[in-house]
Amino acid sequence: MQATGNLTLGNYLGALKNWVSLSDEYECFYSVVDLHSITVRQDPSELRRRARSLLILYIAAGLDPEQNCIYYQSHVSAHAELAWILDCFTYMGELQRMTQFKDKSAKHADNINAGLFTYPVLMAADILLYQADVVPVGIDQMQHLEITRDIALRFNNIYGDVFTIPEAYIGKSGAKIMSLQDPSKKMSKSDENPNGSIYLMDDPDTIIRKCKRAVTDSEAQVLYREEQPGVHNLIDIYCACTDKTPDEVVKEFDGRGYGDFKTAVGEQIVSVLKPLQARVKELEADRGYIDSIIKNNAEKANYTAQKTLRKVQKKVGFPEKIR
Repeated sequence: MQATGNLTLGNYLGALKNWVSLSDEYECFYSVVDLHSITVRQDPSELRRRARSLLILYIAAGLDPEQNCIYYQSHVSAHAELAWILDCFTYMGELQRMTQFKDKSAKHADNINAGLFTYPVLMAADILLYQADVVPVGIDQMQHLEITRDIALRFNNIYGDVFTIPEAYIGKSGAKIMSLQDPSKKMSKSDENPNGSIYLMDDPDTIIRKCKRAVTDSEAQVLYREEQPGVHNLIDIYCACTDKTPDEVVKEFDGRGYGDFKTAVGEQIVSVLKPLQARVKELEADRGYIDSIIKNNAEKANYTAQKTLRKVQKKVGFPEKIR
């Protein structure tokens, strides 16, 4: 995740919550992608603050930094080094087809930089450096994973079995939480309407108020139908917070109005975020512990990443370093 903006409920239910269970089965690397963040102009002190806050949120959400490697992307130079090599194995036409480049170019027309264009190659390096078997992605990131696979296959076809070809991991529920004000769009950190997104550090009153203001319709029935996108989205959120099925939620609120339903959704969100928010405050107060995690996990990430980078450098013909 990028160290920009405030993480939303969608980031948590669609990604962070699913990541925790993966560590039982896989060796996991989770990066705060601050290199990606600077494709848009950032205030330096604010970027550093947000990067630290995001790393703390990873841990507060349940990612054990002893079991998972949680690190800053910028602390592992191999990300940028491999990205340059992969740039030379990626075609302009592939990058021109990336929908995120088109979307971000439209939003930042005054700063359409080369980094924004080659962003997917850096993302490919993020993945391939660690020989990832699976990548937890949202539906909107599938195109990035596909180009990663294409680049890796192209490199392997030339130089042999160098990169693991990664597969997607998408959570069964909460994979795409939509805006409370415009359910045709994903809940986003950058939503200009503050009522559209619930942020992980929102207080209970704010969460309840945003849920009460959520867009629904005039049908006044809690039904899980595409024709009722606002209600559909609220049911998805409720299910993700309670582990209930949509059918169970529809039965629970049969004959009850939207007011009761929206309040119940808000209360469930509050109950889910309360322990996370408490843990964040604990971690923010323990600066020495967080600093040790940053140092130790950067060393672990560097060790793993360098093994892949040295293999790639040898394959393309770079002279070996004298040690």
